[in-house]
Amino acid sequence: MSTPAPAQANPDAAFASPLANATSTETPPGLAGLLRTLLRSLGQIVLQRHAGTGACLLAALALCDGWLACAAVVGATTANVCARLVREPRATIHDGLVGFNGALAGLAALTFAGDTVTAAILAVLAAAATAWIGAPLSRWLRRVGLSVYSTPCLIATWAWMALDAGGARTTAASALASAHVARPWLDAAAGVLSGVAQTTFATGALPGLVMLAGLAWSSRQAAACALGGAALASTIEYAFGAPPASFAAGLCGFNGALAALAASALGPRAAICATMLAAALHLAAVRLGLPVMTAPFALAGWTVHGASRLFTPGSQRSRAEPATGEAHGTGANAAPGVLPDEAGLPVAQLIGSLTGAQTEAPIGAPIEAPIGRPIGAPIEPQPGQQARL
Repeated sequence: MSTPAPAQANPDAAFASPLANATSTETPPGLAGLLRTLLRSLGQIVLQRHAGTGACLLAALALCDGWLACAAVVGATTANVCARLVREPRATIHDGLVGFNGALAGLAALTFAGDTVTAAILAVLAAAATAWIGAPLSRWLRRVGLSVYSTPCLIATWAWMALDAGGARTTAASALASAHVARPWLDAAAGVLSGVAQTTFATGALPGLVMLAGLAWSSRQAAACALGGAALASTIEYAFGAPPASFAAGLCGFNGALAALAASALGPRAAICATMLAAALHLAAVRLGLPVMTAPFALAGWTVHGASRLFTPGSQRSRAEPATGEAHGTGANAAPGVLPDEAGLPVAQLIGSLTGAQTEAPIGAPIEAPIGRPIGAPIEPQPGQQARL
């Protein structure tokens, strides 16, 4: 199973971040705008604010189980509609920062509920709940500099599980969990790809490949982080006693993949630390028999981002803030702090072109000028400056 600012695309996603709200691009009106919002909501599951990523994710779900794709669409749509009813900012909805938790809630309901009718009812109710509790929770977490990630989905799903509203269900993931393990290297690769697929409750090597293609469409760095995180987490959990069937189904790797995406904006070491922490938390939860789903990923993301702010000097703290979604993601896009849109144009460059600001000079480059010269007086080159010019 699975879930996914800082994202840049930013995570949280679930998972995504305040930056995604601030740099939202205009969404076209009508059906095209609704479709883009829906696809962005699906993309934010893996912390990417990109409609192409959402389209690939939907295709991966359909390859695994057509009902999973339906559950994701129903959940995301329900959450977006409820968010409009509670007057959530349109930019937040259009960036997919509300719908992804609804999609996850729908996927969780279909995965864990006892029958299809019960799953459909729970999917709608849980998706609506994520929109209602997600807005205040997101604002509270933003005050402390954290992304909401998949927390609303976890709360809504745990609530109906505690009430015993669902029952046991045999899913495609459990059926594929007993896949053959006769070819170690081939099966290891399939297990890692299944770990990527499990970020959206799918399983199997082919859905995992499609999801990697969707991540690469948004950011090749994000695709590398997800694959590396799934591989590292799967290796750690398998080495510490995870069953081969869980490895083959991808249940050992999805938290690691999401954690790597959430921490990727802080650098490779932070992504590795987040992945290892998520794997340890997930392994402990499995040993205790707890249905944590993507909670290890969220806890690992919060821990790494909190530690980064704690140990980063104040002059550099702003660059270490999570960008979601989460991502938050809350997704992890091309470069930390840069959020590309679907056309591939970095938003920072787009804003600069609209405001007339010049962005070619490096940020933080000193401007040498004599102190005490009257305002408006020409600035004379300093000795030695002519040679540099």
